[in-house]
Amino acid sequence: MRINNNLMAMNTHRQLGSAQANGAKSMEKLSSGFRINRAGDDAAGLSISEKMRGQIRGLDQASRNAQDGISLIQTAEGALNETHSILQRMRELSVQSSNDTNVQEDRDALQAEMDQLATEITRIADNTEFNTKNLLGGEFEGKFHIGANEGQNMELKIAAMDADSLKVQGEVYEAQDLDNVDNVQIQSRTGEDVTVEFAAIQVADGAAVTSTTAAWNTDGDVLTVTLAQAAPTSTGSTGLVQASDQDIMNAINAAGGEYGLSAIANGTVSGTAITNGSAGIADVDLNNWELDVEASAASGIDISSQAKADEAITTINTALERVSKERSMLGAVQNRLEHTISNLDNVSENLQASESRVRDVDMAKEMMELTKQNILQQASTAMLAQANQAPQSVLQLLG
Repeated sequence: MRINNNLMAMNTHRQLGSAQANGAKSMEKLSSGFRINRAGDDAAGLSISEKMRGQIRGLDQASRNAQDGISLIQTAEGALNETHSILQRMRELSVQSSNDTNVQEDRDALQAEMDQLATEITRIADNTEFNTKNLLGGEFEGKFHIGANEGQNMELKIAAMDADSLKVQGEVYEAQDLDNVDNVQIQSRTGEDVTVEFAAIQVADGAAVTSTTAAWNTDGDVLTVTLAQAAPTSTGSTGLVQASDQDIMNAINAAGGEYGLSAIANGTVSGTAITNGSAGIADVDLNNWELDVEASAASGIDISSQAKADEAITTINTALERVSKERSMLGAVQNRLEHTISNLDNVSENLQASESRVRDVDMAKEMMELTKQNILQQASTAMLAQANQAPQSVLQLLG
């Protein structure tokens, strides 16, 4: 009998340690719910499950991306719904103005509403935004990332939906500088040629100086601006053109509204002296005068005459078709994204089930394992006590 090395106790102690370690692992798995809590639990399984987790989280985010895409599309489509309503009203105004039961005052009122409607279409296009991104100005062109991996996206481009792009706005013309001229031809906001003439007149001897005026000819295509000429006070004396920048600007603005003309005072005016008894027209010198055609952002398609209103009907029909086409495209993309979301959620669910089989613990099976290890610990503890008592039998040999 040997007492220095109690092999029975040592063996029992080793078994007890193993049971305790296995029991601790079982408790860790049961408390976390995972079969794999560290790479040592299953190195290959950990690598596989982490890759699956990356895919699952990517799919879930892609589903949220698609939902954000739907929100963006709904924002744009909602704005175009109002644009559609405005175009329908513009078409109604065109049909109304094309009827010759209207007098010019009636058509002017119809044109005023048309101008406001066109302005609102442009305002909607300029101000419709999603997350500060403009949607209807023609600049939106982006990608929705609808997959877990690189390159899994879809593109969306929304065309410009402002009044100018839809061709329901008056023509846009830039300001023109008039330098040392007395006759210039420009275009009105409706695209018609308009000639602006400058003239000076000499009033009768002793008459008061007349004011600067502007008037259209009978055809409405020539606007004559008349500058007052001071009369010579006596034979041989001279009179000078009397007109200021403000005089000319006021005269043009007073008469030019029909064609969208407005003057901006930006220069000097002078005239050739006229001797009493000479020709009554003086040369007029306009130094760096600017004549501005009003921006057509505030002007709608021209319905000021029967012919133009009749043409406007077809133009607005084309605009309606364009908006309808854009809305149809947005609706199709929205439907596609809804199917995309369903597919992403389904794939994510199935992949989650696969990841669960690799990484999650079977609670019932692990409870069995824990119970087994608990019993082994108790048994090992009891046997260790017995093994520790065995060497004491050597005392009987001492008598």
